[in-house]
Amino acid sequence: MNKFMLQQAQKIQAKLAQAQEELSSLTIEGSSGGGAVKVTMNGQQKIQSVEISPEVVNPEDVELLQDLVLTAVGEALTKSQEAAAKHLGGLTGGLKIPGLT
Repeated sequence: MNKFMLQQAQKIQAKLAQAQEELSSLTIEGSSGGGAVKVTMNGQQKIQSVEISPEVVNPEDVELLQDLVLTAVGEALTKSQEAAAKHLGGLTGGLKIPGLT
């Protein structure tokens, strides 16, 4: 690898590290049940918190609560993946690289 290619690789690596840092500081929320269940995660798809309103905790209908949590997590994950693709898209030149986009 020549010196120019090495410098380019180092620049891309630095930009990638910066983008990853930015993603880790993003706060993304998914919710369901009109806000009864809220899931907060960062841009790296790590769940930060789960909030469940007491009124949706019903021992007679556990399936509803499970569905609400699943929906909220799914929404937060989709939003987080979109944010990651947006942040990292310029670095990868539009290529979909597993683990980065």
